[in-house]
Amino acid sequence: MINDLKFIERSLLFARLSEISYFDIKKATKEAKKLGFNVVEFYDVDGAQSYRFQNKTDCVISCRGTQPTQWNDIKADLRAVPVFSETVSRVHKGFKKEVDDLWPLVKEDILALDNSTNLWFCGHSLGAAMATIMASRCLFDKSLADPQELYTYGSPRVGWPKYAKSLGVNHHRWVNNNDIVTRVPFSIMGYRHHGTEHYLNAYGKLRNPTGWQRIKDRFRGIKLGLKKGKIDSFSDHSITEYVKFIENISKES
Repeated sequence: MINDLKFIERSLLFARLSEISYFDIKKATKEAKKLGFNVVEFYDVDGAQSYRFQNKTDCVISCRGTQPTQWNDIKADLRAVPVFSETVSRVHKGFKKEVDDLWPLVKEDILALDNSTNLWFCGHSLGAAMATIMASRCLFDKSLADPQELYTYGSPRVGWPKYAKSLGVNHHRWVNNNDIVTRVPFSIMGYRHHGTEHYLNAYGKLRNPTGWQRIKDRFRGIKLGLKKGKIDSFSDHSITEYVKFIENISKES
């Protein structure tokens, strides 16, 4: 039962499920069973994709993030025009479109859950934005179960301040050092982040830096990345990096 796990254990579980959501159905099913989920369903509508991982006590909706080879994903990321959400205020047009495509299927399965099944949402990158919007819709739809929590990794900003403020779900938002996706769409466009931020520094350690400390840590990350022949802003966005660092933290705790 997920509720019995410690916070860092839950964070690792959802990071792994977010990573698994990039796999094909055969591999995803195999890996999900290792984590205790015997029911796996893949949703795929016009390139918008997510998984349902379920067992006797928990149901996790894990949304798939941007795939550089999928034009639909790239197009969704680029549609940064703010439009009215299904709930409150405005959200990113591209993110909303991805959720709109999947929502009838996902909603149907959420409606089928019994009262003893806990509902969770997670995702990475574009999938993090989609998971945020889905969790919000559950909260505003009284026919649906309220999410237990939302876990996102490398999430972009999703909506305007009023939208972010309306999200009553307990949201744990993980940010890896220079992850460039966490800085878009730009705040000057009205977009804001939501949730409790959990910041991984240049060495993959969980920290709560001040503004100046974060600036120094970002430069440190750029320097370390260059030594490895990597562009830190992009390599830090990898879900594999999130999983690796959170797993290390879990082992040390």
